[in-house]
Amino acid sequence: MPTAEQLNLLVSNVVEPFTEKPLGELRMIRDTFVNGNDARVRIELPTPAYPDSKRLEELIRQRIKFAAPELEPRIEIHSTVRGKDTGGRIGLNIHNIIAVGSGKGGVGKSTVAASLACGLHSFGCRVGLMDADVYGPSIPHMMNAEGKPAATELQDEQGNRVMRIDPIDAGGVKLMSMGFFIEQGQSVVWRGPMLHKALTQFLKDTAWGELDYLIIDLPPGTGDVSLTLAQQVGLAGAVVVCTPQQVALLDAIKAVDMYQKVNVPILGFVENMTGEIFGRGGVQKVAQELRIPFLGEIPLNAAIREFSDRGQVMKMLMEENSARESLRTVCQNVAMQVFREIVKSPTGPVLEIL
Repeated sequence: MPTAEQLNLLVSNVVEPFTEKPLGELRMIRDTFVNGNDARVRIELPTPAYPDSKRLEELIRQRIKFAAPELEPRIEIHSTVRGKDTGGRIGLNIHNIIAVGSGKGGVGKSTVAASLACGLHSFGCRVGLMDADVYGPSIPHMMNAEGKPAATELQDEQGNRVMRIDPIDAGGVKLMSMGFFIEQGQSVVWRGPMLHKALTQFLKDTAWGELDYLIIDLPPGTGDVSLTLAQQVGLAGAVVVCTPQQVALLDAIKAVDMYQKVNVPILGFVENMTGEIFGRGGVQKVAQELRIPFLGEIPLNAAIREFSDRGQVMKMLMEENSARESLRTVCQNVAMQVFREIVKSPTGPVLEIL
């Protein structure tokens, strides 16, 4: 009869399917217990959005049955979000900050960002969503959120005056957007330094609390905002949204090049609006050529437009509908790519940007 230590060693050699690394190396075994024929293995998943816990459980059960058929194992699955604590550089208690960008406008980047935030929340994660598209903030509408965030002036430990802004709560997701501070239809006419200051305030002065994921919806292109974020925080990675047609792919490749130059990990491509109008498979082909993960395709689905127009992105991710499954798959793949980056580089990249 194996001991608890022997059972632990046995399970440690089970290969986790997504990373293709042993559970022991990934530190996913919480503990093991053996008492006669009774055995228990407790597994710690790296995110509640883990895509196939039942498959992992079956792999563990098969390994135990092969090596110790007399045991009757109970497999308990728990989850705790792993992170690089990327917000720690500026004093935030945020484990993973994820940028969602695109090489050009009109590819559904904000829809993907909002869906990613709502999807991760639906899996049980603590999520914030920051709208960094200062010139065209659309997140408040998509999340059916309104009102002006309350601000309080406080003193820090050194006696300096600091501002604390309370984010808007949208169904459990914490929001911050320039859209909360301007009238509908009002334009923002700012140069680079003002933009930099606003984003810094949104990041540092917002009372985000402890978050598993902060999703940042970037403006289209490769301008100041992406560089500002790379300077301010160590991003867990970037998601690049693209439609299948060639002109959009060329711009997406430029976005990838920009992130690589500032040492931001590329979590992968999302192909949005897949279907007869824009085609299918172009993004996946480019991802393979560039050796960048492909996070999934989101069909050109009228339900996505209808939910987004009504400000019901959260409802779209929480309730059964024709769009939900493809969006949830993208969310799971993003969460697992973040974990893969943590496994590759536990301490995260160190950025030196002049």
